[in-house]
Amino acid sequence: MHLAYPAVLAVLLFCVGLYGVLARRNAILVLMSVELMLNAVNLNLVAFDVWLRDKLHAGQALTLFTIAVAAAEIGIGLAIVLLVYRNRGSSDVDRLRDLAERPDSSGPDDGSDPNDDSTGGADGAAGRPQPDHRAEAAA
Repeated sequence: MHLAYPAVLAVLLFCVGLYGVLARRNAILVLMSVELMLNAVNLNLVAFDVWLRDKLHAGQALTLFTIAVAAAEIGIGLAIVLLVYRNRGSSDVDRLRDLAERPDSSGPDDGSDPNDDSTGGADGAAGRPQPDHRAEAAA
């Protein structure tokens, strides 16, 4: 068996996965593209294992390890995507930048009185992120 055939197929798979990661905005499609990239690596590992006639079959062992890591990544990734979709109403990757903490100094160690109503109003929601009403209106 020639090494060129699986290597070219792996390069094509990796390029399609890379395009999906860079061009897509839906988080589930990004996760699927990462899986394509991992499968391209697995294909290379097995092809080189067969080509080198490795007695220990290290390429196949690494492939099994990569499959286990990919399964864990998909499980955790889908859980995160579902939670974000439940809270935001969208799984758009560009809108995930809103999840970063804002430096509004409303933490408990900033020296301010937590019972002071002058900054946060009567409900004390000064440091909490406000819900995005645009996502509700779009749905």
